Order: sequence, then C-alpha cells, then structure tokens
Amino acid sequence: MLLLPSAAALPSTACTRLRVLLPPELFTGLCVPNPHATVLRTMAISLEKFIHSLDLRALPRVLQIQSGIYCQGSIYEMFGNECSLSTGEVIKVIGFKINKLIASTCENNEGSQFSAKVELPLNFPGLYKVVADKTPYVSIEEIARKVSIGPTRFGHPCFYSAEDIKLANFTIKHGEQITFNSVEEVNGTMAVNCVVVRNNQTHSFTLPLSHEGEFYECEDDQIYTLKEIAEWKIPKCRNRIVKLSNTLHMWDSSSPFPKNFDGHLILMPVYEVQAVMKFRKDIVHILSDLDVEVKDITDCYDIGSFLQPLSLEDIFERTSKEFPMVAEIMEGPSASQKPYNLLSTGKEIVIYKKYQAARVLASEMRSDSSKRHFLIPMSYKGKFKRRPREFPTAYDLEIARSEKEQLHVVATKAFVSLHKELFSVSVGDQFLVQQCQTSEVLCEGRKKLIDVLACEQILSDSYKKVLLPMYMEGGFVEVIHDKKQYHLSEICKEFHLPFNVKVSVRDLSIEKDVLAAAPGLQFEEEITDSYLLISSVSSPVESWEIPVYRLNMLVHLLSKDVQTVVPPVTRTMVEEVSKEEYYMLRRYENLTLHPPPRPPKKPTAAAPPASAVPKQGVSDVLQAPKNFCIDTTKKLCSDQAADVLELQVSCQNDLVHRENQKDMTGKATLVETTVIKDLARNYEAEEEEEHDYSYIDEKIIENIREVFHETSIRNKPALSRGRR
Repeated sequence: MLLLPSAAALPSTACTRLRVLLPPELFTGLCVPNPHATVLRTMAISLEKFIHSLDLRALPRVLQIQSGIYCQGSIYEMFGNECSLSTGEVIKVIGFKINKLIASTCENNEGSQFSAKVELPLNFPGLYKVVADKTPYVSIEEIARKVSIGPTRFGHPCFYSAEDIKLANFTIKHGEQITFNSVEEVNGTMAVNCVVVRNNQTHSFTLPLSHEGEFYECEDDQIYTLKEIAEWKIPKCRNRIVKLSNTLHMWDSSSPFPKNFDGHLILMPVYEVQAVMKFRKDIVHILSDLDVEVKDITDCYDIGSFLQPLSLEDIFERTSKEFPMVAEIMEGPSASQKPYNLLSTGKEIVIYKKYQAARVLASEMRSDSSKRHFLIPMSYKGKFKRRPREFPTAYDLEIARSEKEQLHVVATKAFVSLHKELFSVSVGDQFLVQQCQTSEVLCEGRKKLIDVLACEQILSDSYKKVLLPMYMEGGFVEVIHDKKQYHLSEICKEFHLPFNVKVSVRDLSIEKDVLAAAPGLQFEEEITDSYLLISSVSSPVESWEIPVYRLNMLVHLLSKDVQTVVPPVTRTMVEEVSKEEYYMLRRYENLTLHPPPRPPKKPTAAAPPASAVPKQGVSDVLQAPKNFCIDTTKKLCSDQAADVLELQVSCQNDLVHRENQKDMTGKATLVETTVIKDLARNYEAEEEEEHDYSYIDEKIIENIREVFHETSIRNKPALSRGRR
C-alpha cells in the first residue's frame, strides 16, 4: 500500500513535483488527478518552450496543466508571482511580457569555455550594441513571426538576402540592406512593407510572408538600453548576443560580471505570463521558467466560460451606445500611479463615457535632471503669470514672434557676423523682433539671398534697424512687460507654445496643487488624448477622468444597471507623468508635426570687430559647455527620430566635455551665466515685492555689460596664450 503525506505535513517551502497517476482518495487537498494524464503527458511541453514560441497575436490561449508544481494548497503567491499549479488545472493566457533576463557571460580558460549565468533586471544600467544573429531565417513569415516589427524606429529590423530577389519593378541585390517597417494585408495576402535605400533615394515595396529564401540579420550600429533590447530586439525562440558599450558610470565595485569579462552577453528572456483562472476574479502572474508542463486545449474548450478581462483600450474601442456600464477591477494600477492608486482590485466602478480631451504638457523649469512633467487639463482653475523665455537661436525668435505683442529680448551671448550687411551682437544688446525677410549679402565675391530676422536695436534714446541671420546661434532672454494673470485656456489661445509661466493663484478645488509648488513651468505643447469618465459605484459623489493609454488596469463587465446616467461633477486632476511617458508623448505628438528645417549653420572664420567679443573668447569657448539640458531636450522635441537613448548619450558626452574644460573656459562661461542669473534675479525680486513682473531696469543692463567687458579684459591674456 502506498502512503502519501497530507498537504499539511509537507514543508511550506518545499514544492513537490508529481508525475504519477494515483487514485483521488490518496490526495488530501494537494491536487485533483487527471485520468488521462498518461496520454496528455506525451503531448505536453514545458511552459517556457510554449511561451517562447507563442505569438502575441494568437492570444488568448487556454492551457491545461499536465504536470504541476505544488506547495501547500492549489494557488498561492510568492514574491508577487503565482508559483503553485495543480495537474489538470485550466488557465487562460491573456498576455505575457519579459520580466527579467538571464545573461550568460563567456570566459575562455585554457582552451575550455566556461559560462557563468547572471540574472539581470530590465533597468540594469548600461548601453549595449546588438550582435547580428548569424543563423539565417528561411522565410519572410519566420521573420514576421519571431522578430518585433512595429511603428517606432526600434521596430524596424534590417535584413539582407543571400540571393537576389526579383520584383516587378526592380531587383533587390544579394547583401543589400532591407528595412522591415510593418506587417499588413495587401490585396488579401499578408505581406511586409519594406524599404531599401539606393543613392540616397528610398524605394518601397512589399514581400509576401510566403516568400522563402535565406535572410540574415544586418549589423546594427545603434546602442540600446537593456529594456529596449528586451522589448524589441530579442527574437522568439532565439537567444540574443549583445556587447556592453557603456556603463553610464552607474556600477559600483560590486559588478555582477567576472573580472576578465569581455563585454559580450548571451541574453535569454524570462517572461511574466498573465492568466485567468476558472474560479478567481483577479489576474494571476506566472513566470515562464516555472517547472510545469502544459498542453494547448484552446480548440476544444469553451473560452467563454472564463471571466473576460478587458483593458482600458478594449473598453475605449466599444461603441458609444454601450455606455454607461458597470465594471469590476480585476487588476488595479500600480501604487506609483498616483492618484489612481485608489482604484484597487475588486472595486466596482461606473464607466459613463469615452472621449478625447485636450491637455497641456508642462515641465518644471529646473536645470537639474530631477524636473517633473505634468499633463494639465483645461478645467484647471488656477491662474498663471508669465516668466521670461530663453531662445538659443534667431530662428526661435521667429517662431515665438506674435502679432499681438512685440517680442522684446536681451542678448546673453555674443555673435560675430561674417557679412557687413548683417549685425554683430554683443552681450546685453536689446532688440524688438519685427519679421522674417530675405536680404542680399556678398558671399565669396558673389551676391546671395539669405533669410534674416529684421529687428530694432534699443539704444539709450533711439532705435536702430538691424538684420540678424536666421542661422545665428546666440542666446536671448525675453523681457516681460505683461502683468496680467491668465487662465490656461487663455494662454493656449493667445500665445505660441512653448511658453514659460508660474502659478500665481492655485486651484482651490484641488486638495494639493502640485503645480503651485513648482518654481516655474514651461508649457511645451497642447495634446489630445483618450479618456474614460468613471465614478465609484458605492459612493458616486464625484467622477474623474482616467487616461486610456497610460493606466495599466484590467476590468470585467458586470450585468448591473447604472443607477444614474448623468455623471456627477468631474474632479480636476493634474497628472504627473514619468520621464518615459513624457518622451513617448513628445515623440507621438511630433509624428504629425513637420516644422520647417533649421537653416544651416555657417562657419565663422572672419576676424571679429573691436566692439564684439573675440571669437575664441566666447563663441568657441561657450559652444561646448552651453546648457546641455536645454539643448538636448530641444533636439528631442524637434527631431521625430529622437529618443531617450540619444538624450542619455548626448547629455553624457556634454558632461564629459564640460569636465575636461580648462579654467579659462569656466571664466568665459561665467559671463553667460551672470547675464541669465541677473535677469532671473530681477524677476524674482519683483515677484517677492509686488508678486508681479515689470520692465528690466537699465542699470541692470549696464551692470551686465560691465561684468561682461571686465571678464573679457581679464581673460584676454589667457585667451592670447591659448591661441599661441
């Protein structure tokens, strides 16, 4: 007679894997045996292999556990993940994502190869290069099935064919780089939209999924974070080799890698599987490396018998006639997503309607990297006062120019013109911006038309008309004459964004107005986003808007009648967004914006006039250590292909450059910093005394000039030595 210990007798930390078929009476709450286990076991595969081969487009899938992993009881949670599944249990897989990476580091010890494995989180620091996979793909269908192809630049993989591909219009040569942009149905056939570049010209074409051949991955010269590689660069059923390119100086002495680590890693993903069980109302999370075997029974199982979890995107796709509806939260947002952490699992909500709503994307005006980003609704009841804007080029002055009022600026950086027809700018010069026009200049003995910005220079008792080249890289700070307080809607209607403000009257309807504590805000752009209007079933005192695409929440619909169709008063909520969400919002919005290109920069080779600052003393010296945060952020906002990674690298390079500058550079930088600080100090003093803004005192302008010229004189011997 075979005796088994009861479930209570088993150690709580011990997991027992059973592969035998035993009568039900021998079990005491451990599991329910499957009478067909022997047959099912022959068809079972490990959960890890199943998930690695599964296409997201094939979800949902119903799985039956063929041989389970057990602890005391059927299901319980350890370290945030379900780790106990009984043989015969049925689950519906609704999604999966990479949770962590197992990295193998290779060492060569006297001819033998030793591999050490390290577990890496997705936020592990460092920048990595992807090593091209040398194993060929045998068809376009295999590439589309195993490689991530999506709308961002990360989702545009490149391959080359080992043989020529003959199309209707032209032939793709063997070895020629083919970029895969998207997968869609073309004339009833699934195909991949592709691009090749020849002689700087783009040629678009499609390749059907059925096309067979020998395709190899192209070398990738870009660098990525580990998270970006996990999301976009790890093919299904294949490992990915990467090479560490840069550590971003974030490692301490306790590096996880061996001393003779050469930078190469073999990455294997571990997925987190989201699943629904028959008798549970919440979502269970299972790691793919759990030691269980499963069988796909989707085709012979009633998938409707499970609760149907719906994301906010699923709810938003429903027709307007289906609203309002009652839903129960199956999985609420994370605690970090304030103030939505009140939406806890199990809570019942009423979803009144779906709609598009306008928001203003704003960032704190801070020089450090800890500045926060907000989405402000048009219903915000606080008031704002203007703050001076900074303009790095004359081109930015033209963009900010308004018909309503004349733009008044002070130069914070010198510029030397190569053409006598154009004006050379000194620090402290004041201008009234007029309009953009063309002007004829003499360039290498030939007359040429260029774009210029017509301005009026403000002198002590008169005005002088001057022309500034549009390609001019200088520095300007706005002079504010406007003392009015504005509502958010008024600013969006009357001014061009970006626009600098500070809260002068906070919104009293918000318990804690986070905007009022900010030293200053820059309104960057107005965006339109998707929202759902909801309230609590138990206490429908107020309703609030929840973002569809930034809130991770799953619900299932209840067959309950809505007590009142009219939603209660909507609460104003200022949403704070993370850096990742901020850059995604900027990237998404800028996909539809096509601003005119900046005019090309012109080389400065001529000798400067006596009234201007020597070229090497200001232009060259200040070019490297200029405000890299503003510079790189602006580049990110205007360039559609920019991303967080490029910002990290650019900031890092600028920092290294700044650290390597000599003391002479530091003295020259003091000039520009002094100008901006003096202007800012003037506004802050005005605000403390009158809580308002006024004209810049002429004495302050003179002080700026004096500081500038004194510093130039002190630096002149050092600059001369530097030239020698």
